[in-house]
Amino acid sequence: MRSKTVVLFLWDVDKDLKSHFRKKFLRHKNISLVFPKDLREDSLLKLSRKADVMIGWRPSLKLLQNAENLKLFINPGTGIKHHIKNFRELTKTSSAVLVNGHGHAYATAQHAAAMLLALMNRIVSHHNYMTEGIWRVSDDKDIFSSSVQLRNRKIGLLGYGAINKHVHRFLSGFDNEFNVLRQSWSKVKEDYPTKIKKFRTKDLLKFLKESDILIIAVPQTSLTEDMIKAKELRALGKKGLLVNVARGTIVNETDLYNALKNNEIAGAAIDVWYNYSPKKDKQGRQFPASMPFHKLRNVLLSPHRAASPFNDLSRWEEVFENILKASRGRKDFLNIVDLNKEY
Repeated sequence: MRSKTVVLFLWDVDKDLKSHFRKKFLRHKNISLVFPKDLREDSLLKLSRKADVMIGWRPSLKLLQNAENLKLFINPGTGIKHHIKNFRELTKTSSAVLVNGHGHAYATAQHAAAMLLALMNRIVSHHNYMTEGIWRVSDDKDIFSSSVQLRNRKIGLLGYGAINKHVHRFLSGFDNEFNVLRQSWSKVKEDYPTKIKKFRTKDLLKFLKESDILIIAVPQTSLTEDMIKAKELRALGKKGLLVNVARGTIVNETDLYNALKNNEIAGAAIDVWYNYSPKKDKQGRQFPASMPFHKLRNVLLSPHRAASPFNDLSRWEEVFENILKASRGRKDFLNIVDLNKEY
């Protein structure tokens, strides 16, 4: 008889999600789910010794190395930059596999499309006018009152993973051309919602010059950090729009601010930021950047919430599948992270 596969959760899992997991594995008697009441390191170290699968966001290297039976570590989100150093060290003595999660890709893509449309249609500006009792501001009041049409714009998808695949599908009915840049096109066989023009990383400037709208959904790696700087923003052009749902550091903060302030690009919708522990100013306000993006009129600001709703239980389906594969001794997990490529 096969021994039980022990699955250890490394955070305080809410009751609805616990119930969801238990129902999913009710008939799988060979899977033991461990939801610790005590999340202190010493307690987790004791539990990790028997864990075959661990799920969480920021385990210590000590905890990983202590898990002698570990076959699979599941990071439920896409961001795994913080895991790379520890797992490179871990794999010197362990065959444990790191996977990330794409369960929130649909929600993030929806948010990206929503931000783009809100930016182009000046939704927030006109909402604010109406809350102040200002009725029907004329399009000629200023440059930020008139909507910008989406049709016939060339949309550049920077990265073509789970998120931008959804974005492509969502925007495919707006009469646009699509440019797609990815690191490699070798061995890629996919059906696309529309025709696309393919670019590789070395073609970044050409890709930007041929795009009117840039939607960024690439993983954060040593190659993508600061990928978009002043030169790249100038290539996007004065009518260019930027949407970032990846990581803030992919776009240079100062260069983005200056490009927006100086109208070197037309606008940006930003969901990902530069400082996730901002200090309060004298008025008690917190801004997640060193540059005053909040003072610009050609930006739409979002507090890293593209993955909402966070309590959507359907986003855990791929986690269930990976746990089942581990319990059956399989190694063909979904979303295996390549530690060399950092994603």
